[in-house]
Amino acid sequence: MRKKTKNSSDRNIVFGDKQIAVLDGNVLRLEGSLTIREAARFTGEFFRIFKTSKYKHLNIDLSNLTNIDSAGVMALFYIQKQLKAKKVRAEIREASETVQDKIRLFFPDAESTIVVPQKPGWFENTGNKVHHFFSSYVFGFILLAANVFYWGVTDIFRSQTRRKGEVVNQAIQIGVNAVIIIVFLSFVIGYVISLHSASQLRTFGANIFVVDLVVFSIMSQMGPLITAILVAGRSGSAIAAEIATMKVTAELDALKTMGLNPNRFVVVPKLYACMLTMPFLIVFANIAGITGGALAANVYLDITPNIFINRMQEIMMAKDLWTALVKSQVYAGLIVLTGSFYGFRVERGAEGVGRMTTAAVVLAITLVVLADSILGVIFY
Repeated sequence: MRKKTKNSSDRNIVFGDKQIAVLDGNVLRLEGSLTIREAARFTGEFFRIFKTSKYKHLNIDLSNLTNIDSAGVMALFYIQKQLKAKKVRAEIREASETVQDKIRLFFPDAESTIVVPQKPGWFENTGNKVHHFFSSYVFGFILLAANVFYWGVTDIFRSQTRRKGEVVNQAIQIGVNAVIIIVFLSFVIGYVISLHSASQLRTFGANIFVVDLVVFSIMSQMGPLITAILVAGRSGSAIAAEIATMKVTAELDALKTMGLNPNRFVVVPKLYACMLTMPFLIVFANIAGITGGALAANVYLDITPNIFINRMQEIMMAKDLWTALVKSQVYAGLIVLTGSFYGFRVERGAEGVGRMTTAAVVLAITLVVLADSILGVIFY
C-alpha cells in the first residue's frame, strides 16, 4: 500500500515501505527498483502529482535506480509519450550502465509515431511495376528455361538418372489421351475451311483451288496451331495444377530435402513427353483436317477423293513438314515451361492453385500464338 511522508507527501511516490521516486521541481528522481511490481503505481502517482506542474521540461534522474525491467522501461516511455502530447519535454539522465543497457534493450524506437509512406507518383509506380515484371516474370522464366533445358540435355546421356517409365506415363497423359479431341476438332476445322471457301471459289470457277487452300492452311498453320492450343488448354493446365498442388502440399520441399532437383525430377520428364508426342499429334491433326476439307470439297464442289489426292501431291512440299516439326518442338517447350513456371509460383492453397492454373493456360496460348506469328514470318 502507499504511504505518504509527513512533509512532502505530495511530491513523493512510495510503494510499500520504500520510496521509489520523488519529484523535486522539474527533476524526477527514481530510487531502488522500477519493475513490474512498481510500474503501474509509479505511473499513476506521477501523473497525479505532476498534473499541477507548470514546467515545460522534466529531467528524469536515474542515478539512484538500481534495477529496472521491461515494465519499468515501458512506464518511462509512457510518461515521455504523454508529456510530449502536452508539449512537455522529458529527458532521461544519469542512468548507470546496467540500467542504460536495459533501457536500450526494451525502449521502443525514438520515433513513436507511425510514418505513413507517401503514395508514389505515376512514373515511380510505373517503374516499379516494370521492374517487378522483368525481375519476377521475365528473368524467372528465362532462369527456369535454362535450368530445365540444361537437365533435359544432360539427362539424355544419363538414363540411370531418369525415373523408369515416367516419360512413357507422361507421354500417355499429354499425347495419347489428347488424340481424340485433336483429331475431331481438326476434322471440323478442315471441313469448315473448305465449306466457307466453296461458295467463293465456285463463283469464279476455281473449284480445284480449294485443295490448295485447305492443304496449305492446314499443313502450315492451322494443324500445328490448333494442336498446340488444345494441348496448352488440356495438358498445360494439368502440368500447372500438378506442380502447384505439389508445392502447396510441401512435396517439392520433400524432394529438395532428399537432394532431388524438382526441375529435373518433375519437369524434365514432362518436357521429353511433350516434345516426343507433339509431332505425332500435329500429323494426326493435319490428316484429320485435310480429310474434313476433302469431304466438304466432295459434297459442295464435286471434287472426288482421287482428284483431291492428285492435286494435293502437286502442292505439298517437304518444307511444310519440316516447318511443322520445328513448330511442334517450340510449342512443346513453351507449354511445359509456362505450366511449370506458374506451378512453382503458387503461394496460397486451393485458391492459388486455381489462379495459377488459369494464368498458365492464358499465357501458354498467348505465347503459342506469338511464336506461331514469329515462325510464320521466318519460314514464309
